[in-house]
Amino acid sequence: MISFIVPAYNEQRLLGRTLDAIRAAVGGLAQSYELIVVDDGSTDDTSAIARAHGARVVPVEFRQIARTRNAGAHAAIGGTLIFVDADTIVSAATVRATIEALRQGAVGGGATVSIDGRVPLWARLLMPVLNSVFRVGGLAAGCYVFCSRAVFDAVGGFDERLYAAEEIAFSRALKREGSVIVLRESVTTSGRKLRVHSRRELVRLWMDVACQGTALVRSRDGLSFWYGARRDDPEEPK
Repeated sequence: MISFIVPAYNEQRLLGRTLDAIRAAVGGLAQSYELIVVDDGSTDDTSAIARAHGARVVPVEFRQIARTRNAGAHAAIGGTLIFVDADTIVSAATVRATIEALRQGAVGGGATVSIDGRVPLWARLLMPVLNSVFRVGGLAAGCYVFCSRAVFDAVGGFDERLYAAEEIAFSRALKREGSVIVLRESVTTSGRKLRVHSRRELVRLWMDVACQGTALVRSRDGLSFWYGARRDDPEEPK
């Protein structure tokens, strides 16, 4: 069985389409699966939408992505775990390639990432470079991460000391167990953060990362890009 684990915080606008895409992707693959939405303290209709789209809801109050992902994994019963962000669309080709990669001996991995909607030109130009770096380095982008259940348990899941970059640490942990594959098949994730945060804010974030290193991601302070108040994206459905 495949367990799709979707961490979510106030994702009522995009969650439904994400779950619909997962169901459509698995529909023709003759695979049993479950949908798990880990609702991390949402104050909107995230949980109701998840249930309406056939997902089991795991409620938590962490406001920390690593702990939220782990909570979903602990509730899952599948031998294959696929973590999908609530604003990310997957395809049948990507799920099929995921299953095949695990069958061929990979312990886990990720997928090529494309961004939806209007985003700055620099982001469009940077994405192919980032995808190549992640593929060569065997690093999964956080919007789509897969692994076998046995290996997830072996590495102890996502590092709960981290508030960001937990997928990078997880990828490195997986690599100690075996081959990590970043698929050429893609997922499409929302470009909302690039639309609602200014270039100045993003430059400051990366400067902080360069100066503080791992110390920055060990606290929620300074990580408003991920944990700050949700800003309205004009391209999201209302």
